[in-house]
Amino acid sequence: MSQRSFASAEFAMKKKRTRREKFLTEMERIVPWARLIAVIEPLYPKSGRVGRQPIGLPKIRRMYCLQLWYGLADEALEDALYDSQALRDFVGIDLSASRCPTRRHC
Repeated sequence: MSQRSFASAEFAMKKKRTRREKFLTEMERIVPWARLIAVIEPLYPKSGRVGRQPIGLPKIRRMYCLQLWYGLADEALEDALYDSQALRDFVGIDLSASRCPTRRHC
């Protein structure tokens, strides 16, 4: 289990839930993530190659959905992930443990 960052702890203690948080919570609940991943996984690149390793399929799937839902290009998604704790939590990114992945690095 990893330790929470100060930003993550502060975000968790705030009082008001934003519309973005409510929307992402609802998408977490209704999207069949396991079924989507099962369909895509056989086609997704495997690690073990030389060079940059692919981003995990669950993260890249969620990043792709964020791009569709919010109309973001790759660079805009990267900026949004750095700016928004709600988006990082949805994707499963902890900036205290690693840098923000980008779709162009897939």
